Amino acid sequence: MSTAREATSPIVPETPAWRITYAEIAALAQVQRPVPTTWSRRHADFPAPVAHEDGRPLFDARAVVDWLTSTGRGNADPRHLRAELALHTLAAWRTPALSASVLLAALTALLCLRQQYDAPVSGRDWPVLMAKAAGLDSEDQFLLAELRAIPDPARTGPALAALADELTEAAYTPAEAFDWVLDARRRLGSHDLAADEPAPAVIRALAALSGIDALAGESVVATPWARSGDLLAALYDRAPEGSGHTYLAADPDPARVRLVRRRMLVRGVYEFQLDVLRGEDLSASVDEWGYPDLLVCVLPYEAAETRSAQAVLESVQALTDYLAPGSTAVVLGPADVLAGPLPRHGEADRLRRSFLRPGLLKASISLPDGVLPYRPGYRTAIWVLARTAEEERKGLVLLGDISARPLTRPVLDALAEDMAIWRSSGWRGDRRHEPRNAVIVPAKDLDDRPGTAFAPNQRPTEARYTRGVVERPARISDLERRLAELQEQGRAQRANLRAALRIQAVLRPEDQPVPRTTVRRLLEQRRVRRRPGHRIAPEHLTPEGHYPVLGPDEILGTVRLGSRRIDRGLLLTAYEHAQFTEPGDIVVTASPRFGVLIDTEGLSVVTAPARILRVHPNADPPVLPRVLAALLRAAAAEHARTSGAVRASRSIEDLGIPDLGRQEAERYDAVLAEIETRAALLREQSAALDDLARITAAGIADGTLTMRNLSATDE
Repeated sequence: MSTAREATSPIVPETPAWRITYAEIAALAQVQRPVPTTWSRRHADFPAPVAHEDGRPLFDARAVVDWLTSTGRGNADPRHLRAELALHTLAAWRTPALSASVLLAALTALLCLRQQYDAPVSGRDWPVLMAKAAGLDSEDQFLLAELRAIPDPARTGPALAALADELTEAAYTPAEAFDWVLDARRRLGSHDLAADEPAPAVIRALAALSGIDALAGESVVATPWARSGDLLAALYDRAPEGSGHTYLAADPDPARVRLVRRRMLVRGVYEFQLDVLRGEDLSASVDEWGYPDLLVCVLPYEAAETRSAQAVLESVQALTDYLAPGSTAVVLGPADVLAGPLPRHGEADRLRRSFLRPGLLKASISLPDGVLPYRPGYRTAIWVLARTAEEERKGLVLLGDISARPLTRPVLDALAEDMAIWRSSGWRGDRRHEPRNAVIVPAKDLDDRPGTAFAPNQRPTEARYTRGVVERPARISDLERRLAELQEQGRAQRANLRAALRIQAVLRPEDQPVPRTTVRRLLEQRRVRRRPGHRIAPEHLTPEGHYPVLGPDEILGTVRLGSRRIDRGLLLTAYEHAQFTEPGDIVVTASPRFGVLIDTEGLSVVTAPARILRVHPNADPPVLPRVLAALLRAAAAEHARTSGAVRASRSIEDLGIPDLGRQEAERYDAVLAEIETRAALLREQSAALDDLARITAAGIADGTLTMRNLSATDE
């Protein structure tokens, strides 16, 4: 973007709207928060702050984006940087006269107009552009009213047209630019378009569960309660290219109806393949286009206080009226109605079990929290329904419950794979591909238990054959052997150590005061060196990596040592400046509270805010790691953070500790070594017992382990 372009561009808002902070730069570049600060220190060409606000430097957003694009730094794609810049402009355009809803409607209308004419919409007189829009939408069905609603159109209209072109150039297609704008609707304040929309990962999962990628060409796809069209767009995007499907949709809100029309038109779905109606009823579309081959929808949200289970099930029953033989419906709704227990023999219970008898219900899956971001406490479930001929019914239902799993893409992808296998097997299961997250049960078992939850009461069969389950007996045997070895070590150790641990401590004579020092003074005297911890992304820490990771959790004992590790290849590429610990390094942290740990083996990676104190081997007088760690613990206890305080009264560097002479330090170190030897054996025994209890409990709880008669084994 040239300087002349910036100076004359009609889309540039007032200067303050373009001033962004370090935190916003980090979000823009998709990096950790401290990275932009490091860039500004290390690179002379990094844009200088243009202003300061409350002590924070503010930067020109365009200059930052130009720097990121030219240097290639950060993790964001250059075209996404350009799009983000344009969307920042969009946020700056919001005013009381130009609300978020009017702004989004006008911009999406201009994107649709550009796609329909396959030509830029900027650089034209506004009356000429409006004439083109009137010619395209003569009956005012999808974009004309939105353009007419722009306040001060002579100034605002051309500016928004330029913004639409800039977004399209960054995205390559008007359809992708359209989605970018709608993805930003939450931060732009258009909450009415986002309140009842599922999270993007769930939208993708619903499209995958639907099986549209295997649907025959030129089928009819329907989405009642279409809202802003996220689900309909995801179905279109997942369908094979050139499938020629017809898309039906309905929504009670006329503004959303027009938005859905624009969203599909901008994707190249034209009027002879598209019908979007106002209301909740698809009957008019079905009369014209025929029964849908696939119906996917999210039932409207209702608060639990006013929600009627019977009304929800009646809505689902009404949807099944649109299913012809061979058709499928995927419905997301409240979990307490679709999957939870219901009052026995009540109206809702009888209605729910009525979906079992004709073989309509094929699957019921309970989902994790967070499906609707604006409704965090709303628990949901998915029903898959299909109408099959009587001779093809197998009387089986797939039941799944992933409500305790995180709402992540891998979890949802695994669920979609299970559903694809279930569907491709003709709803009867495939022994070669057992579901990983669900179980197949006879529908009669549910029908014979009135009020019972439509949820699995056992783990999937496939889970029994996972490596973790199969290896449980062997791991238990290994732990039993380890405990026996530790017991023998304890006996041998007691023979080598004194029968009673005697420290032989006495009061220090008053005429022999001990000199005192601080960590800061030790650093200045070069008797101790300081090394910083590294900022490691949480997703890069796994139990199976090559190098152990030491952070505040390990130091404070909330996480077992060695349970978090990092892969060698990842460490040497993504964190090329990372340094390893050396044997005897003291790892300290002050957050969330003081803690200290000695790394006896070394070759670990320390994560911030923890840091390393490394003792100089030739220091005189010497500093012994065990002694320094013990003295720091005692000093920190005296200056602990009081209730309500933000931090402790003294930093680690300013803690006062005795500066022991060589002989006294060595005697104290010998005592600490003996204590540590005894404590290490106890810790190993405790850890082995914890593992033994945990593995056994997991096997008993999921039904994969049982106990033999102990008296029989003793014989």
